[in-house]
Amino acid sequence: MDEVTLSRVYDDPLAHWFATEAYRISDTAELIAATGEQIVAAGLPLYRLAYFQRTWHPEFAGKGYFWRRGRGVEWGSTPHGFQEGAEYRDNPLPAVYEQRKIFRFRLEGEEPQAPVLRQLKAEGATDYVALPLFFSTGHVDALSLVSDRPGGFTGSDLDRLYLLHFAFTRIVEAHSLRDTATNLLDAYVGRAAGERILAGEVRRGEGQTLDAVIWYCDLRGFTRTSDVLSRDSVICLLNDYFGAMGAAVTAAGGEILKFMGDAMLAMLPVAGSADRAAVGRIETVGRAVQAASVAAQSIAVLNASRRAAGDQPLRFGLALHLGEVMFGNIGASQRLDFTVIGPAVNYAARLEKVAALTGRPVMLSQAVADLLPAATVEPLGRHTLKDIDQPQMVFGLKDLPA
Repeated sequence: MDEVTLSRVYDDPLAHWFATEAYRISDTAELIAATGEQIVAAGLPLYRLAYFQRTWHPEFAGKGYFWRRGRGVEWGSTPHGFQEGAEYRDNPLPAVYEQRKIFRFRLEGEEPQAPVLRQLKAEGATDYVALPLFFSTGHVDALSLVSDRPGGFTGSDLDRLYLLHFAFTRIVEAHSLRDTATNLLDAYVGRAAGERILAGEVRRGEGQTLDAVIWYCDLRGFTRTSDVLSRDSVICLLNDYFGAMGAAVTAAGGEILKFMGDAMLAMLPVAGSADRAAVGRIETVGRAVQAASVAAQSIAVLNASRRAAGDQPLRFGLALHLGEVMFGNIGASQRLDFTVIGPAVNYAARLEKVAALTGRPVMLSQAVADLLPAATVEPLGRHTLKDIDQPQMVFGLKDLPA
């Protein structure tokens, strides 16, 4: 941006607001709402403001934020593959994203073909403008501005809005980069670990000691299954299995730590202050056991579908153990893993192997069973665990689905 344009941008009171106030707003929906209100307060005939954010996330391709005058802001996510569908192609945005052009349509004139423009015209809109937002990385998001004033935007309105969009772009770029980093860390290391990494906990050996229920599960007979199935079938099987297990853990407030072949390691940290530690352990154990039951039910539903399709049912083993762990950075100097270590983790991994011996899918340690109602657990005797000196008492859960 040249010096003359820069001067014109930041001489505008709206640009001053972007520079001194808007950057303080960390929530994107709040930013869009505040931006719409500020534009209207400045006398510009804005009816709707929409910001289209493309991002990297395993479950969706982007988000859309829609502000309407007098109605506040709404937002939603865009599924992967949306760009290949008719709803996207019959839309002004491809011209903005792919051709990187400003698109304008005067809704008071000819009847628009795009469904979104027909809808806006039915709402009383008179003018539609969409423009690309160029980030410093080369990434492009999009912004649309809609007026409902007779005659739409004037030339001076559009000139002012175009100049202001530079200041807006710099702010939403920061939001987009933050959201992308958060999304990727959530997906690859977990929410709790991602938050701590973004907060600066990045040195090898840094971490905290905490009490947690350790969740360790894997599939029975996976090696043989993977030898006879195609690669795509194996991936589909693992995704279905991990989807059932992971959904149960996260719904219970747990954290998925890592996937290792057909195994999954997760934890449910004990919440609460030190003076309520005993209560916190009981509550956390209860959530973990309920999550194990939900996971078993999900696998039973999945197996019903697999049997109907002529496929072998999934068999799994799952161990729950309560103990103290270190949650933090472990690894080589330039390649770290944010995970848990400690005897409790090793114990859970050893305990899970007993599931194959007992024929029961869920194994509970003595530490977990002691905090549950006696009527819900079943003693399964003492078993030898690898690298554990003495045979350990093992328990199963009653009333699990077959």
